[in-house]
Amino acid sequence: MATFVVLVVGILTATFTAEATVPGPVSGDVPAGARSIRVRRQTGELPQEINAEFGQPYQGLVFNGSEVIYRYTYVQNESSPRAIRVEVESQGAKEDFPLLFVVRQQRGILSWQVPLMIRGIYGYDKVSRTLCPMDHLQVGVKDEQETVYLEVSAASPTPLNYRVNATILTDFILSTGQPRNFLVSPSQPQYYAYKMPADLDMVVVKVSSPTNLCAVFSLQPIKCPVYDLDRNIEFVGIYQTFMRKAAITVQRSYFPNGEFYVVVVVKATDSDCTGEMETIQPANPTSEAYKMRRVKEVNLVVGPAITDSQYVTAVFVGILVFVLFYVITFMVLFIQWIRQRNAELEGLAPRPEEQGYAGIATNAEAPINTQRTEPNYGATATDPYTMGDQPSEVKPAVPPTDQPNGPPVQPNPPPRPAQPKSYPKPPMVHTLSDSSMEDDVDMLDDADEDKDIYRTKTFLYVADLARKDHRHLSQKYNLYSWNLLTISVFYALPVIQLVITYQKMLNTTGNEDICYYNFFCAQPAGDLTAFNNVYSNIGYIMLGVLILILVYRRDYLHQRKVDAGDRYAIDYGIPKHFGLFYAIGIALVMEGVMSGCYHVCPNYSNFQFDTSFMYIIGGLGMLKLYQTRHPDINANAYAAYASLAIVIFVAVIGVVFGTPYFWGIFTIVYVLAILALTAQVYYMGRWRLDMGIFHRMYLLVRTDCLQCSKPMYWDRFVLLLVGNIINWSLALFGAVAQPDDFASFMLAIFIINFLLYFVFYIVMKLRSGERILWVTVGLIIITLICWTLALSFFFKGVTTWEKTPAQSRLDNKNCVLMGFYDDHDIWHFMSAISMFCSFLVLLMLDDDLDYTPRDKIPVF
Repeated sequence: MATFVVLVVGILTATFTAEATVPGPVSGDVPAGARSIRVRRQTGELPQEINAEFGQPYQGLVFNGSEVIYRYTYVQNESSPRAIRVEVESQGAKEDFPLLFVVRQQRGILSWQVPLMIRGIYGYDKVSRTLCPMDHLQVGVKDEQETVYLEVSAASPTPLNYRVNATILTDFILSTGQPRNFLVSPSQPQYYAYKMPADLDMVVVKVSSPTNLCAVFSLQPIKCPVYDLDRNIEFVGIYQTFMRKAAITVQRSYFPNGEFYVVVVVKATDSDCTGEMETIQPANPTSEAYKMRRVKEVNLVVGPAITDSQYVTAVFVGILVFVLFYVITFMVLFIQWIRQRNAELEGLAPRPEEQGYAGIATNAEAPINTQRTEPNYGATATDPYTMGDQPSEVKPAVPPTDQPNGPPVQPNPPPRPAQPKSYPKPPMVHTLSDSSMEDDVDMLDDADEDKDIYRTKTFLYVADLARKDHRHLSQKYNLYSWNLLTISVFYALPVIQLVITYQKMLNTTGNEDICYYNFFCAQPAGDLTAFNNVYSNIGYIMLGVLILILVYRRDYLHQRKVDAGDRYAIDYGIPKHFGLFYAIGIALVMEGVMSGCYHVCPNYSNFQFDTSFMYIIGGLGMLKLYQTRHPDINANAYAAYASLAIVIFVAVIGVVFGTPYFWGIFTIVYVLAILALTAQVYYMGRWRLDMGIFHRMYLLVRTDCLQCSKPMYWDRFVLLLVGNIINWSLALFGAVAQPDDFASFMLAIFIINFLLYFVFYIVMKLRSGERILWVTVGLIIITLICWTLALSFFFKGVTTWEKTPAQSRLDNKNCVLMGFYDDHDIWHFMSAISMFCSFLVLLMLDDDLDYTPRDKIPVF
């Protein structure tokens, strides 16, 4: 009771003794006729109203029951639209008893308190707000006088000092190409108005800053109120978080009449931009250091975007580049057909009616197969026409230099016989032994023993690993393409649905933090925010289709030769299986589709859309290279795609749960997988994983490592040794460095192993005395150049979804090609060309062996 009495006495004493002066200019005295708050309350007079002037600061005291109104009058005109900015400050106001400021305009009210609480924790004693102009950009607005009322009140039992100042912004309207510099803070946001000129349909609004303070950059329609605080800036319009730079491309159709506000405000903390939680420390209103720490200098500029004519030209040139590949390819094929036709007419090659297909020699004296006098290291003869006596040594025919892929001809071909001579259609040479057919019904023990005999010899030839029925193998490898088509359809449909939903969400909410674009070079088209990033994937699709056309042509011509009984197509050269090539072409097309889907809205949730078919392309490339000389023992489609599915699954787990525990488990599994693959390749599939594996490993070490001066399979040993060193190094690097982008790390493993095997293949091919056609050499050189250029653009990087959207924008760059394409678009173009050339190299790499018996083509 005593405490209550003391409190009442104190309040009454303060009421009757404290004189509250009437507010006035800072430099002037108290106006005449000023009376105390006590007298005005007793007489019931209205709150004091003061005719205030712009640019003149005013200060005063208010407490519970008192109210001061400042009346500002000005003329708004259409020719020079202006806005009003109000700045208020109070050193004594507290969160429990704040100062309340209300601004009344003709058709709107704006209010705030001091201290201004940001997120309910950070209090700012100085606040600056820009008042929303009424229809100042609308055509037909007449000059008229407007009055603005600023009301100051408080509920504090003790007087609170304050200071107010209102100014007219004469530079409120932004001009195209003219930068604007200003300061912003959480309690002092800024916004300006912009209206597109009649000759522009699209502009780019860019902001930059020398500091890393987290801020929000928003474009809002011309209407009141303007949402310019941290708590409400995301309510309307388009917005981004940024640290040092950001950009938004705006089309005229986005806002009525091409008019909008550009709003910038600083966040109370940097957690929204860095992704790291900060320790919450309430602001000290008297701490100048804290207030200065959250003030950000911003440079704003609105510039013209690409014109419609430049837009159309860039799109047309992009597709024209790949149309040229079609034109050049068909011209080369046409020239080749003309040369072949002329050779037939000049008698350098037999007519089709003489052999069933042009280009196959039918001279009875020409050698068809040979039996070597030197040891063949147990290579199995597979030609049914060589079972009798043969010449002691005849070298395989060499195609003439003017026809790299032409048939062998004699220096002086004999006259054509009166009647066309042709060989009878030979039996399929791949059905010599039932022991090579793993899928036959009669699977006897001697079959495995037979495979152990010819697969574990010291020196192997293609004839040893091409014993299965050709039709059976073709059907087996055709499953690669059919299965991949099925996988693509089921994979692509939900992906397309998902990315369309993402794009609609972005357009509806205006939150451009959802997608990781290169906003400094994002060319919109319809509902797509970055059409250029989607469109630049057209190279994968067009060149993938071209690969399919070229593979089909080769497949068709080869089948014609086989149907005509051409023994060179049946028994000579590398066995022709095109199923994997069809799958590679389909994978390249799907890479374009999936990469385009990913770039509709690239983000953390859909990164695997862009990389899944890259894994498939890399895996199919290695399988095709291995299948070339190991047609009988290559993996089937089901096992291959199951393995790639596991790889993609591991990649997703690594990105989502990239903890040290994951890296430890991954490293162990990776090393074990490398060891298993090493055994599979070294023993040509003739090994088993059972309880006796450790005993066999002991025997292997004792016989091959301790008692032998060199390994039994020297070439394979060198390849696998280098491969193990590289892969063990990659595993160690991953375990130690633990890179954030695990998906790219996995892709690097595929690419490095593919390049390793390809280089080994080229070296062994030359070491075995084989040659590479000059066309293929030229393609290899072009491929190396294209890959070098492509990777140089890839590593420049314009976005990264491993970071926050604001951090990703630090890597954003301007367009580098035709004002339309950025570095990543050029990576799309160059990588598509590089992969196309790489697959052409695979397709033509062994064309020099088309007329070489298979029992003379070594396996490596």
